[in-house]
Amino acid sequence: MARRLMLPQTLGIVGLGAVGGSVAWDATQSGVPRVVGYSRSTRDAVAAVKAGAVTGLMRDAAAVVEAADLVVFATPPADTLELLETLGPAMRERGVFGTDVTSIKVQVMRVAEAQALQEVFAGSHPLLGTHETGFTAARPSQLRGSVVYVTPLAGGSDAGREIEDFWSRAVGAHPVTIDADRHDAMVAWTGQLPHVVAATLAGALAKHGPAGVTHGRTALEATRAASSSPEAWAEILIANRRQVLEALRHFGGEVDALREALDEDNLAKVRRSLEAGAGWRRRFDE
Repeated sequence: MARRLMLPQTLGIVGLGAVGGSVAWDATQSGVPRVVGYSRSTRDAVAAVKAGAVTGLMRDAAAVVEAADLVVFATPPADTLELLETLGPAMRERGVFGTDVTSIKVQVMRVAEAQALQEVFAGSHPLLGTHETGFTAARPSQLRGSVVYVTPLAGGSDAGREIEDFWSRAVGAHPVTIDADRHDAMVAWTGQLPHVVAATLAGALAKHGPAGVTHGRTALEATRAASSSPEAWAEILIANRRQVLEALRHFGGEVDALREALDEDNLAKVRRSLEAGAGWRRRFDE
């Protein structure tokens, strides 16, 4: 399939929440002539039209694929897998380029490969950095300058470059090509483990922390991610469970080492444990 390497004439967005809404907004502001969307949330759909993020709404996801030159599936993992299975044949037949925005890539790429979408599909993971959901969390230019990981299929380099070009031209993001397996191993550490730590710390504070106290900035900042959608994050963690479990094993080892040092009343060991973390974190403040 010939690459277009230009802004799509019609961009389709399935899912108009924080990510989908932001992508739509950026594309509209970048000059994409027509941006159509579909959302199961009537509130998000209406808000996206009123804000000018999309130029029109479609009746369902199939209608988006029928109308668009390029489609972004901005939906949770399970929905994305189902959409690729049901709409993959139409994408392949019409030559509609497509991508997703989930933070797990191995499962998505397996389904895309099973649907023989290597000429039209490459996975994506924009690093948005928000824990809010819904169109109210979407912002114009929110993704500009951000990194977007792109995972093409084997034999799908043209589709990969098409999707990279879309992120660069229509959104103003910085696409980075990466293997799906490497991506999932990496984000288990950089995104999913930190979320698990924040959520379990918040759970411990809720169940076992002192009642009626004012929580300080440290506790609130450390648990900020815990307010994200439990439903969405449960899907993500299950989808990437092997990599997350591996990260959790290593993290648990660090916690056990600190607990043992405290049990031993060993000041030197406690200090060494804290120093290792402090040294790593301070590099980002320099």
